[in-house]
Amino acid sequence: MKIVVTTPTGHVGSRVLRLLIQAGVRPTTLLRDASRLEPGLRRFCDLVEGNQDDEDAVLRATFGADALYWVDPPSDDDDPLDGYERFGETAAAAVTANAVPRVVFQSSVGAEVRSGFGEVDGLARTEVLLNGTGAHVPHLRCGYFFTNLLADLDSVRAGVLISILPVGHRMPWVDPRDIGDVAAARLLATDWHGRHTLGVLGPQDLSLREIAAIVGAAVGRPLAAEQISETEYAGMLRGAGLTEARIEGILGMSRGQLDFTPEDPRSLMTSTPTSLAAWAYDVLRPALNSHR
Repeated sequence: MKIVVTTPTGHVGSRVLRLLIQAGVRPTTLLRDASRLEPGLRRFCDLVEGNQDDEDAVLRATFGADALYWVDPPSDDDDPLDGYERFGETAAAAVTANAVPRVVFQSSVGAEVRSGFGEVDGLARTEVLLNGTGAHVPHLRCGYFFTNLLADLDSVRAGVLISILPVGHRMPWVDPRDIGDVAAARLLATDWHGRHTLGVLGPQDLSLREIAAIVGAAVGRPLAAEQISETEYAGMLRGAGLTEARIEGILGMSRGQLDFTPEDPRSLMTSTPTSLAAWAYDVLRPALNSHR
């Protein structure tokens, strides 16, 4: 069975890759720089170098594929939706040309809205494009990644987590490794058909106030939760050099969470096991200590 894995060095893709290898599959990886792949894994993979918006590279990687794990990677576009559109079109073109029968797409909660959810609108567009290929596709509607907290190490050190959402607003948070488990299981199975969605929502919905308490206990630092205005947050992002379209994409993702209920409700099928407390102790705490 030929299974193609994109973003094999990412938080989710690296987990997918390792699980497939341990299952006895020799995955084909598509990545920009093969030297970034862990050396111990390279001999168990077939490597194709190229960008995911390079149609020739994606065609080469997916030729003869039985299944594809597709992630729209970050782009350098001034407007992130332009990048999502390009990646989605490239994926759909390759799946169609090579008649790839099964695609597992890493999407996000909010994609079901199709418009008005910031950057997630780009993932919604890829869902539509993949649905049009005729392939069997489960869209994994993932919650907010625990690993996003790794970008907030300075805030954790300063003792405060910020958001434009009310500090009591709950939404699904998930360990990317658990998403990898779900993706690998779907890639290895061959008895599912059609186009459908599957929530990957972590063990529970959490508010910023609850996150601050859980993370603070795990890393041994008191943490407060603070809501700030969109204007203040946009100014911070502008100061970091982000374009107005990128700022709007980030703000839109937060706005979209208000008055939103995921299409795939929390259930045995959509809940994953790793708690934020366990992840924070195992991953965030060492990261804080190693980046002092």
